[in-house]
Amino acid sequence: MRKSVVAIVGRPNVGKSTIFNRLVGERISIVEDIPGVTRDRIYASAEWLNQEFNLIDTGGIEIGDEPLLVQMRQQAEVAIDEADVIIFLLNGKEGITGADEEVAKLLFKSNKPVVLAINKMDNPEMRETIYEYYSLGFGEPFPISGSHGLGLGDLLDEVVNHFPELSEEEVNEDTIYFSLIGRPNVGKSSLVNALLNEERVIVSEIEGTTRDAIDTHLHKDDQDFIIIDTAGMRKRGKVYETTEKYSVLRALKAIERSDVVLVLIDAETGIREQDKKVAGYAHEAGRAIVIVVNKWDTIVSDEKAMKDFETKIRAHFLYLDYAPIVFLSAKTKKRLHTLIPAIKLVSDSHAKRVSTNVLNDVIMDALAMNPTPTIKGKRLKILYATQVAIKPPSFVIFVNDPELMHFSYERFLENKIRDAFGFVGTPIRLFTRRRQ
Repeated sequence: MRKSVVAIVGRPNVGKSTIFNRLVGERISIVEDIPGVTRDRIYASAEWLNQEFNLIDTGGIEIGDEPLLVQMRQQAEVAIDEADVIIFLLNGKEGITGADEEVAKLLFKSNKPVVLAINKMDNPEMRETIYEYYSLGFGEPFPISGSHGLGLGDLLDEVVNHFPELSEEEVNEDTIYFSLIGRPNVGKSSLVNALLNEERVIVSEIEGTTRDAIDTHLHKDDQDFIIIDTAGMRKRGKVYETTEKYSVLRALKAIERSDVVLVLIDAETGIREQDKKVAGYAHEAGRAIVIVVNKWDTIVSDEKAMKDFETKIRAHFLYLDYAPIVFLSAKTKKRLHTLIPAIKLVSDSHAKRVSTNVLNDVIMDALAMNPTPTIKGKRLKILYATQVAIKPPSFVIFVNDPELMHFSYERFLENKIRDAFGFVGTPIRLFTRRRQ
């Protein structure tokens, strides 16, 4: 099911990033500390009243050297396009400014639900000034304090009330959803066409040609697939369409709906920072991943060239050491036949369950090979483990004291589980719990 999207909009220095971090809570700080993951706090998951939603911090959308008012307008447009609900944030210490009124005009035209939040209302006496904000026409203003966390519960209650009804899509449960992510012009549309064996999607050498995300059905090798083509990450006629962060934001929606994510890399131009950025989001979202090196026909392709390129990929994507790499050419269809088997393999791994008995045999063998560490005179005792979820495969390890589980030993156990059960192309999650 798709999550609702909430965007925080307002002029600079009203506290958007502070509110963003407050609403996201610890989710940002607990993501895996893995070298090679490029983080961008423009986007994160949050939760309120058992409802998960995606939160956009428009303060993180930087748009070239444009004048401030133009940037504000562009940032607001990004949020309006993407959001189901908009939090319009103002600075309670400064009252309503001309810039606030400019943002308000844009939001009025959007026809999106807007919740008015007045930040920096730390002092109860300041709340007497709250009534002036009714003049903006967005209904009840909510006084809050980002620095102290005051009033956020009431604000979120109102935000959640505006969430649209989101229903599950009716599809065969065996259908594999996969998306193609990557920088513009790496050949996403060409690869879709090659897989479909027909010109279903417009292909062009101009970056950003594909405007709208497309879902396409594919039946191949006795398997149903839905292709989520994220080539449409850019919008027509918008000044901000060149901002890299916006294209990342669009890719995230596709990642969320996918079982498998194909991370496309251009063999000609090599690995770029944005490749690592979007791949990092797919990893953190727990999706199965295949790294696809496209345009391999443009490279002198021998075994050495392939191995050298693979070495570069592994060096840049240290956190994706589990992901298979496929080299192909969408244009000539060279090695295209290797892609569907790779997608099926990682999808099977992503949905794999293992029995508790066999899992614990593997854990016991790992303990015999490498005994648990001792920290400050206390030894970690692993009592038993069990799988609690799939997509991605997730395991709970019950121990005497979770504080004694060092990250390096956890990584050792993860590798042993991965090797024993063949979890190819999927992240796996380990959670350490104290046995009650």
